[in-house]
Amino acid sequence: MTETLEASRLAIDDATADRLFRTARTVTTFAESDVTDEQLAAVYDLIKWGPTMMNTSPLRVLVVRTPEARQRLVANAPEGNQERIAKAPVTLVLASDPDFHERLDVLVPHMPGAREMFAGDAEGRAEAARTSALLQAGYLIVGLRAAGLAAGPVHGIYDGIDAEFFAENGWKSFLVVNVSAAEGADTTRPRAPRLNFEDAAQIV
Repeated sequence: MTETLEASRLAIDDATADRLFRTARTVTTFAESDVTDEQLAAVYDLIKWGPTMMNTSPLRVLVVRTPEARQRLVANAPEGNQERIAKAPVTLVLASDPDFHERLDVLVPHMPGAREMFAGDAEGRAEAARTSALLQAGYLIVGLRAAGLAAGPVHGIYDGIDAEFFAENGWKSFLVVNVSAAEGADTTRPRAPRLNFEDAAQIV
């Protein structure tokens, strides 16, 4: 366990804090164990409760596991990311849905007219969708760790993936996350340092 503030200042125990943050790593090598659809659904059912702007919940997830789909994904990923994507047991393409407003009658029933408020502003919807989807991506990575899985997020320019997989629904991908069982997953270099609170925060 890494050196931390005394445990009483957190509302979770040290083992949970370690699993979610302190010892969890962005993995680049993967265990051979299966990652099931049931595990992924359980993770989503947990992280969907994280806050987003007006409860818009714009994150969309493409689960890529079949050999045919994996070949299409690798072919449209940046060259530097292809090897890791090809070797992962399952890969999640995270995307934002710029048409999230179509579901607002269900998601914000306490705000009649919310859908119409966004309907005529495609540019504003796209920006709002990406911002909240990025929040949800953070929740998702922590949720995968909570399920005993390891995550390897890979950033890049994914226009080819959008054309290949999202031409009909208009989703906009922004992150690829390789997923593995944690036991047996690994990384290729030591953990990098992090900033201390005093370096990253101002108190006014």
